[in-house]
Amino acid sequence: MSYPHRRSEHMFNDIFLPEETLAIRAEAREFAELKLRPRAHSLNTAPERRDGFPRELFELMSEAGLYEIPFASDVGGRGLKYPTLATLVAIEELAYYSPGAASALYDGQAILVGKTLDRADPALRQRYLPQLVKGGFVGAFATSEPEASTDLSVGSMHSRAERVEGGWVVNAHKRWITNSVAADLMLLLCRTGDRLTMLCVDMHASGVSVGEPDLKMGNHAQLTADVHIENVFVADDHVVGEVGGGLRAALGALMLGRMGIGAIGVGMAQAAVDFAVDYSSKRKVFGQELARFQHWQFVFAEHALGIESARNLYIKAALRYDQEGQAEVEAAMAKIAGSRLAVDVARDAIQVCGAYGFVRELKETSTYFPLESIYRDAKIGEIYEGANEVQRWVVARNLFGRELIG
Repeated sequence: MSYPHRRSEHMFNDIFLPEETLAIRAEAREFAELKLRPRAHSLNTAPERRDGFPRELFELMSEAGLYEIPFASDVGGRGLKYPTLATLVAIEELAYYSPGAASALYDGQAILVGKTLDRADPALRQRYLPQLVKGGFVGAFATSEPEASTDLSVGSMHSRAERVEGGWVVNAHKRWITNSVAADLMLLLCRTGDRLTMLCVDMHASGVSVGEPDLKMGNHAQLTADVHIENVFVADDHVVGEVGGGLRAALGALMLGRMGIGAIGVGMAQAAVDFAVDYSSKRKVFGQELARFQHWQFVFAEHALGIESARNLYIKAALRYDQEGQAEVEAAMAKIAGSRLAVDVARDAIQVCGAYGFVRELKETSTYFPLESIYRDAKIGEIYEGANEVQRWVVARNLFGRELIG
């Protein structure tokens, strides 16, 4: 199919963004148009399979230098003044065509794995981060388990590491682990006594096994699977941060990831609006274009307002983090706004487009349509990397105070 004109080009103004961020947006958009767009339908609709990791796209992103954007120059990165802002702008552009690929290959790889390694001890950081920047390995970020996902407390965590000479012996069962079927390295959150610690695990080690990829409602390009680890040794120099400091490391990465989910939601919502506005401006019902009906005018005017607000929320969250190193409330708000918006916009876009919104491929003309995959992909944004109910609790805790909320 041919993608419609982007309404964001005249409905949204990047007036507040620095020049370096504008350049990154243009660069990421060009990459998405040339490299991601031709692959988008297959990425968004092909069922998950073990050999389905989008390796070619991963390599193209590496060659294009997209993994350099979030990081400092000493590890091969761009050394930008506002790296978080640039990263989120880039992820929105990727998500416009394939939110699953954006989530797996950029949120998962660059933000969750990359930014966790960025805060590791200097030796570990220098060992792995320059490789990640150049696409030298695929990473996985493993916090969730069958009985622990939103709740990452010590009491809910069953994965354990026992102290031995020179390191740790790990036994773990992790679930919903993005990129695990192709990963070379995994950052693993596990119990070490009465605290949680983040360990860097070699996925090729004997004792590591990865199950078949999950068959999900959406985000097909984001392959997830269970990971079993049995008596795997991890050396002391592969502890990420401090022993007992794993929860802090995980939550720090997840805060950035939540901003990323907000930006992905904005990308999906923008794509859905663009398609729906284009369709309704041409499709005639009862002798006039759908866009002439005030109902649909008001529906999509509200969604334009929502996109503007959600985009500005993730931009503010990123700017605050780049300037102050903290943006917990803004990250929570950005995730809620972007993920909720994507679901709402996709639903209404399908409604106005009718069967052309519901169909994946029209066989008569061999034409692909994007809205059904956007709708499927959107829902997970309200769930993963901290369910939206938890994000509302974060906002409420800051609003009312910890003494009341806890």
